[in-house]
Order: sequence, then C-alpha cells, then structure tokens
Amino acid sequence: MRLFLVALLSLAHLPAADNDAAKRLNDAASLFSDVMGTPDQAIPQEVLEHAHCVVIVPGQSGKGFLSCRNKNGLGWSAPRAWGIASGTGVGAQTDLIMLVMSESSAEKLLSGKFTPGVDATDAAGPVGRNVTAENDAQMRAEILSWSRLQGQFAGIVLQGATLRQLANSEMAATPVEITRAAAKLIAQLDRYSARGKGTK
Repeated sequence: MRLFLVALLSLAHLPAADNDAAKRLNDAASLFSDVMGTPDQAIPQEVLEHAHCVVIVPGQSGKGFLSCRNKNGLGWSAPRAWGIASGTGVGAQTDLIMLVMSESSAEKLLSGKFTPGVDATDAAGPVGRNVTAENDAQMRAEILSWSRLQGQFAGIVLQGATLRQLANSEMAATPVEITRAAAKLIAQLDRYSARGKGTK
C-alpha cells in the first residue's frame, strides 16, 4: 500500500503526454534489477548505500528517471522524469546509471540543469565486490556513473553531459500503468538500498 501511494505521487513529476513513460519506468526497474542481480558485476553495495540520488536512463533515448532518498533516510522518493544530453559517451551507451554521492550535489541537480564535472566532481563508478577503496578518485567523487553496452556493465565518465528535469505536461492517459511501473522501480531501489548508512 505504501509503495502504491508513493508511486501515485510520481504522476506529478512525469511528462504525462509521453506515452512511453510506463514502459521506460519498467525498463529502468529491469535495468537496475539486472545490474544488482549479478554481484560480481554490480554496483558495490557500500557505494549504493551512501548515495543521495540515483539517475537511471534505460536505452539510448536520453530519457530516464531520478529518485532521491527520503528525508528520513528510509526508502526512495517517487521517480521524476529526467533527461541527459550531449557529452562524451552519451548516446553510445545502451543504458546508464548515475549515483549522486553528496547532499550538495543532489541539491544542485534538483535545482535545474546540471553538468557532471562542472557542477560536481565525477568519476567512473566501481563494479563488483570490495573495490571501493581501490581508487581514491572514486571515493571522493560527488557523481559516479556506469553504462551497460552489449551486456557489459562498467564505469564511465560522462564529460560535458547535461542532466535536466523533463517538462511536465497533462495528466497521463494511462495513470494506473504509470503508477504500477513507478512502484516497481521504487521497490527495486528499496530492495537493494532502502536505508543509507552514511553520507559525505
């Protein structure tokens, strides 16, 4: 019931005229589940637990979703439609996941247009088990990014890429489908990191 109510709030954030919103939400949930379901190639749990926000862009459309931790640290917010454009590597990857690792960077991202490497330090994200301490740049970065191309999931630096909230529109023709899809994505985020154990 809680997931349904939280997901219902996402209707206020989605560009409802986009008939593919529900499909892309489902794709985003599937992408995150697939990545985290392979521990040796997944985002390390300790990295995810420290993240303030996550951006998931399934496919090459540049359209995805942003979710941030709830104020009490329990669970994740309803997804907002978010887009990414231009920059090195954008458009080449099939799927993209970004983690916002600091509260100040999360605030900047939510305030409007945001460029990793300009508005916040960025680095390619680590994968697998027990690798977070191997690279100091990764530990200090405010933004960590990964892409999945032809089945390979790896860290990537998106130089010059711009993230922005997609414009809202009229109420969706299929609000129930979007609500269910949003709940599915939130459930996946909650499953793998419902509570943060620390922040920068």
